[in-house]
Amino acid sequence: MAINLVWPKRDLRQQDHKPLLEASKSGHPVLLVYNFEPMLFEDQHFSDRHWRFVWQSLIDIKSKIPQGALHIVSKDAKQAFNDIHQKWHINALYSYQEIGLNNTFKRDIAIQNWCLKRGIQWTEYPIGAVIRALNSRQNWDTHWQQVMRSSQDNLNLSQINWGQIGTTELSTFLVNKLNEQYSTFQQGGESMTHKVLDSFFQQRGKSYAFSLSSPSLSVEHCSRLSAYLAWGNISLKQVYQKLLSYWHKPSWRRSLVAFSSRLHWHCHFIQKFESECQMEFYCINKGYEALPRVTGDEAFEKLQAWKTGQTGIPMVDACMRSLINTGYLNFRMRAMLVSFLTHHLALDWRLGVKHLASVFLDFEPGIHYSQFQMQASVTGINTIRIYNPIKQGEEKDPDGEFIKTWLPELNELPAPFFHTPWEMTPMEQLMYNVELGSDYPMQIVDIKQSYKAAQSLLWQWKSKPQVKIEAQRILAKHVRPSTS
Repeated sequence: MAINLVWPKRDLRQQDHKPLLEASKSGHPVLLVYNFEPMLFEDQHFSDRHWRFVWQSLIDIKSKIPQGALHIVSKDAKQAFNDIHQKWHINALYSYQEIGLNNTFKRDIAIQNWCLKRGIQWTEYPIGAVIRALNSRQNWDTHWQQVMRSSQDNLNLSQINWGQIGTTELSTFLVNKLNEQYSTFQQGGESMTHKVLDSFFQQRGKSYAFSLSSPSLSVEHCSRLSAYLAWGNISLKQVYQKLLSYWHKPSWRRSLVAFSSRLHWHCHFIQKFESECQMEFYCINKGYEALPRVTGDEAFEKLQAWKTGQTGIPMVDACMRSLINTGYLNFRMRAMLVSFLTHHLALDWRLGVKHLASVFLDFEPGIHYSQFQMQASVTGINTIRIYNPIKQGEEKDPDGEFIKTWLPELNELPAPFFHTPWEMTPMEQLMYNVELGSDYPMQIVDIKQSYKAAQSLLWQWKSKPQVKIEAQRILAKHVRPSTS
């Protein structure tokens, strides 16, 4: 029996799914296969929260198709496909292109060679509006609009000739781990995605534009679709077309415009990564490779404090602990965490990039690396933004609601001490039952001094000849012409 194999990778849905639609047209039985790859389990970008989300997504898929139509394994990719081919014979392989890490790119090359040797046609489809190996953004915006407004690749699941032969070949230990329940994390799956999507456009999103910068309000009023987009429980096209259907909703215009702009830059940053994927390892602007950074024991100690939310700067620590416990944080606070790491602590961005990936439930390689380098000020083309975490706390969490949620040891502190606890005298520490250095850490850096030092260094570095030359190259390759 020859089968058409659909490899969903990071596109864990069944509607608007081009590979699944095309695989169903030939008449061959269709089998979905998902592989929990040991290579990715060992990758520091990922953590258990990601694989639980994937598992929940797979359970949702299984609930909508015949038993045996989904095959789940955990082994080296080539071995997984070889076993399937020997058992059932693969007629053709279908998937989306993956704009992923270097290790998944190398894996895909190996699978391509494996398919060629066996005469198996592997058809890959573009992901969103991202164009593989693109070297210029000429007309890219027009292309984005065409893709996002085109018809969705939907299909009737009941009319597919499913190959009901798959099984779940996972160890009991792994299944138990994947089934662990954590109520603080969003639940994966296409069904849950559309509930979240509907709730945003029906009510939650009305205050989007006024809430997206607040670490507390954003939890409720932001779309909360980022994890579902990152793991393909929904396509960007589906979200954009839903947005357009609500475009004239009364009293929503400002929020819809703000949300639309976020959807527009989604593919823009992934396209940057696709066009220059070495940014996983190097500064996109080579002129910043020699930027002076803290190293040695001092770097290790500062990095550990940042990773664990023990820096003594309440807004920074609350944001990191929130991420560790929920996998979610709004955009502004994410930018602040990167700024604090690279500007105030003067650490190399590469020291923290994998940690944040591992705690972001919505880790998307292209967006992650493009944004990380931009916020770290190593592109040479973006405005240098050095976030002051004290100011961010005072403006975005004036009553300390967010800080006290994640730093309960500061619950008794009044303003302004929950933003600047180091300003308390010993008597005040005794009065409010908080001993600095014991109950809560002393600040590991003086924000005023670190701000001035970072500002001086970065503006000086941006004027260096190599940085300027690289900036021109980057602008030519990655910036969208105004006429497109």
